[in-house]
Amino acid sequence: MTAPSLLIRLCVIACLLSGSASARELTYIDEALNPAKLQGSGKLTWWGFHVYDATFYRGANLNSPEFALDLRYQRSLNGNAIANRTSDEMKKLGVPEAQAQNWGKQLATFLPNVEPGQNITAIYTPKQGTTFYFEGKPLAQIPGSDFSKAFFGIWLDPKTSAPKLREQLLGQNCPPPLFQEACN
Repeated sequence: MTAPSLLIRLCVIACLLSGSASARELTYIDEALNPAKLQGSGKLTWWGFHVYDATFYRGANLNSPEFALDLRYQRSLNGNAIANRTSDEMKKLGVPEAQAQNWGKQLATFLPNVEPGQNITAIYTPKQGTTFYFEGKPLAQIPGSDFSKAFFGIWLDPKTSAPKLREQLLGQNCPPPLFQEACN
C-alpha cells in the first residue's frame, strides 16, 4: 500500500469515527427533543479569538417549545468566569441586576472549567426548565421559564450582543415559542 492511499484510508476512518462520536454525543439532546433537528450553528469570536462553536437544535416540529443549545468551547475558560459573563449578558438584555447576579451565583455552583473541545449543553423543556449537561452528563436543572428566557436570550433575543451568531443559529426559522416573537 502506498503512503498516499494509507493516508486517505486513515482520513476516512477518522471521519467515520468522529461521525459516530458525534451521534453518541447527541443522544441526550435527541431524547429530550424527540428527535432533535439542527436549526443552525455558528461561532462566537471575541476580539478575534474563537471562543466557542454554538449549535441550536429544535424538535422535529419547529412549533415545539423544546430546544437545545450546545456550546463547544475552543478556549480554556473558568466556570466562574462563564457564570459571571452569563450574568452580565442577562443584564444587557434587561434582567434586573439583583436577579442576574442571583442566577450568576447559581450557575457558578455547577458550571465546570472547560478546555478546548469540551461542551456544555442547555436543554429547555417547559415542564422542567433548563437542564445543563457537561460532555453529555447532567449537571443541574434550573426550573421556570423566566431563567430560561433570560439565559437563552443571550443568543436568541433580538437584543443579543451577538446578532450575527443569533442569525446563524436561527437560520430562516423563528425563535422558539418561549420568546413569543412575531415571526414572518
